[in-house]
Amino acid sequence: MLIAIPDVLDAETLARVRGLIDAAEWVDGNVTSGPQAALAKRNRQLPEDGAAAREAGGIVLDALGRTPLFIAAALPLKVYPPLFNRYAGGDDFGLHVDNAIRMKRGTDFRIRSDLSATLFLEDPAAYDGGELVIEDQFGPQVVKLPAGHMILYPASSLHRVTPVTRGVRTASFMWLQSMVRDDGERRTLFELDRAIQSLVPDRGQSDAAVVQLTGIYHNLLRRWADA
Repeated sequence: MLIAIPDVLDAETLARVRGLIDAAEWVDGNVTSGPQAALAKRNRQLPEDGAAAREAGGIVLDALGRTPLFIAAALPLKVYPPLFNRYAGGDDFGLHVDNAIRMKRGTDFRIRSDLSATLFLEDPAAYDGGELVIEDQFGPQVVKLPAGHMILYPASSLHRVTPVTRGVRTASFMWLQSMVRDDGERRTLFELDRAIQSLVPDRGQSDAAVVQLTGIYHNLLRRWADA
């Protein structure tokens, strides 16, 4: 399931994040690459243990916690601390798949990467190229969202970032372990939740059909979730 999540960061919060990361020192993006990705990746990245990345990442996580659409779609159990990258001057990231397990160096923190997410931090008119291309069952999906918007997609997907030929593409990226491992089950829960929420304005939370559907949602979640 691919889903765009708008307005994760409002203008004020986006400015705070950019103020932190723009003033920081950037390093070669391959510091977090696996062997296959390192052959395809050309970009810059903030050191994940640096003060700027930690503070900016905390702001992003706080914003995600206030975004109901993200929570409904991801059903997050664990989130790898957000990282930050930028592409310029022809930088790109060739076709690759994300590692199934992500481990934070020097700690016992690890997650199974069920979902990947990219949070765009640059106005798309400010750069050429830099599209995120995700190979989907319906063909390649080309994504280039406004600053503050996020795309959420299965980490098992083949994907790439096209060369940036003008300007700078700045983004945050992260991996998530969902309470529901299976993408099809997660999609079913998301669609059921959206259907329930569409009924509430007209019928109210106590309507018999809304209550029954809510019960079905939670019973499916209880069956499928690892929490």
